[in-house]
Amino acid sequence: MNALTKSISDGGIVTWRNLMTVRRNPDWLMSATLQPIMFVLLFAYVFGNAIGGEAGGAAYREFLIAGIFAQTVAFNSAFTVIGFANDLQKGIIDRFRSLPMSRIAVVLGRTTSDLVVSVVALVVMSACGLLVGWRIRGSFWDALLGYLVMLMFAWALTWVGALIGLAARSVEVAQSAGLVWMFPLSFISSAFVPTDTLPPFLKAIADWNPFSAVINATRDLFGNRFGAPPTGWPAENAALYAILCCVAIIVIFAPLATARYRRVASK
Repeated sequence: MNALTKSISDGGIVTWRNLMTVRRNPDWLMSATLQPIMFVLLFAYVFGNAIGGEAGGAAYREFLIAGIFAQTVAFNSAFTVIGFANDLQKGIIDRFRSLPMSRIAVVLGRTTSDLVVSVVALVVMSACGLLVGWRIRGSFWDALLGYLVMLMFAWALTWVGALIGLAARSVEVAQSAGLVWMFPLSFISSAFVPTDTLPPFLKAIADWNPFSAVINATRDLFGNRFGAPPTGWPAENAALYAILCCVAIIVIFAPLATARYRRVASK
């Protein structure tokens, strides 16, 4: 068995182990699904009708869903952070180190299992979105590509979470570090309002924010535009820019997370 095949095989075993942990601790899965449901309902009905009256409210609910999708899968990367910090604190990483297994398999298994959690969250959010009036206006293949872009973004951010979790000194530190950077990135974006409504200096940040790229690409593919189409290269080439951002995040953070794991596991 070559190194790549062994890494994939071992990563699959670790993925299954992590999913069984979620099964035995359903509160993790509830956290991944209840929060987005609350966000959908609060933003759809608290803010929706305030933006353009009843017609605007209905259009805003469709505009909103892609933003909630992106924010939720981003926040789900906190499970990667906490999962690694918890395994380090409980000595699970030390047990993995004693086994004849690929070093990258542990990181790969964690990021893959958390991607599965994001899939479940997207299914729940889609059902909730349909209940509040959201509809996919594009073709089946466009919708499928929209979901794949969102899942690619989710997987890319789990590598960021893996690095943070392996660098955190405790579960408590990991909980804070895993979420604090997501709030400005998710809110200074096109998630909840068109970027044209932001002050110029924030608009420039939001336009090039990877969150905005993924959200704009998904909206285009779902056919859920609201108001005037955004302008600028990132918005006009949203799908391409979103994929490039995801690839860049993976290329940068996957080696860093793997190297950090090897350093931790060698102690």
